[in-house]
Amino acid sequence: MIVIMMNPPHARKLRTGRVSEIGRGYVITTVTQDRLPLFTDFHLARLAIRELHACDTTGICTTLAFVLMPDHLHWLLQLTEGTLPDLLRRYKSCSGSAINRERNTPGEAVWQAGFHDHAIRDGADLQPVARYLVANPLRAGLVASVREYSHWDAAWL
Repeated sequence: MIVIMMNPPHARKLRTGRVSEIGRGYVITTVTQDRLPLFTDFHLARLAIRELHACDTTGICTTLAFVLMPDHLHWLLQLTEGTLPDLLRRYKSCSGSAINRERNTPGEAVWQAGFHDHAIRDGADLQPVARYLVANPLRAGLVASVREYSHWDAAWL
């Protein structure tokens, strides 16, 4: 018997104390369903990244930096409209639909429920946060230099 947990037990804890403030910077982390390394496929990774840019274009947020790892996303953003849950719901829905169309897997979950967020303090320097974020592939041993990794960007670099 296989049991699929749509809302892991820790998902409720992730929401505890969550506040969405317009203009605040946040680091968001979200994980693929069952940590499936979907983004080792270059084309699927680019589809997910295209949806990050679409969130910027619609005015919901401003992406300051991101790194898309094989099975998760780290995203430094400034919220410009709405709430974090609304933003992530839109991002996961749109990116998931695009990925499922490409994979011919309609209705399959691409992302796990929930996300982790960390609010950046007012006045904090965001460049070190961005540098730390985009160095994830290096620390994970995926590449010898961040220049070798294709799935990241930062407003300052």
